[in-house]
Amino acid sequence: MQSVQLLQLTDPHLFGDPARELYGVKTATSFALALEAALASGRVPDAILATGDIGDDMSEAAYAGFRRVLAGRARSVYCLPGNHDDPVLMARVLASEGFQYCGRARIGAWGLVMLDTHVPGRPHGRLAPSELARLDADLLALGDVPVLVCLHHPPVDVGSAWLDGVGLKNGAEFLEVIDRHRQVRCVLAGHVHQEFDVVRRGVRVLATPSTCAQFTPGTERCVMDRRPPGYRWIELRADGSFASEVGWLDHLVGEPRDESEWRA
Repeated sequence: MQSVQLLQLTDPHLFGDPARELYGVKTATSFALALEAALASGRVPDAILATGDIGDDMSEAAYAGFRRVLAGRARSVYCLPGNHDDPVLMARVLASEGFQYCGRARIGAWGLVMLDTHVPGRPHGRLAPSELARLDADLLALGDVPVLVCLHHPPVDVGSAWLDGVGLKNGAEFLEVIDRHRQVRCVLAGHVHQEFDVVRRGVRVLATPSTCAQFTPGTERCVMDRRPPGYRWIELRADGSFASEVGWLDHLVGEPRDESEWRA
């Protein structure tokens, strides 16, 4: 079995009105540019994974626009919600004809488990008891194959006090489940609008830059970063190993912005 290419696009913050801006960025444009830049690398995605904060205004038009841009770009598009999403609406719009909302899947030799950390009206994340139970059950059902677990809020601190304050509130419970299943190779997240990479007990924990704008790493308070839109490629190999690389749209380095607008 050959390795497969997974493209992660996260935190696009799309609106029903494609001309609308956030953080001084026209988010629909930056999302399309990030996708095209990733595809221009010459890699062809077997699947695309969107790890939340897709529809910033939680509108059906935002999710429909997301679907329109990604339709036909890969055999499968996997989606999960962030704090700026409407999970019920997402599940209705993004769960058919090549799109899957949460759940589990097989891609090549690997298994995927996609979780819902959304807490209505709050920026932080939490896994409901039912989601923790489903994670455990899905990992059991996938058996001995290597697994990538995906969620919006990182389950570990990223080193920025303000972002860690709006992280996954029951990350310790999540990690207890992960520790029981040695086939988990990687945990993949969004939310923090920056590149993050750490290894915990043999499991690599990754977060990926937004397709619109970034937060400066290592800050006590919310500080903008001039880094451009980004994305992540992950090669899932048949032997259970994987490789990952972040791409940046370096020609779109941002201008200084009003930090009062920034929020995770």
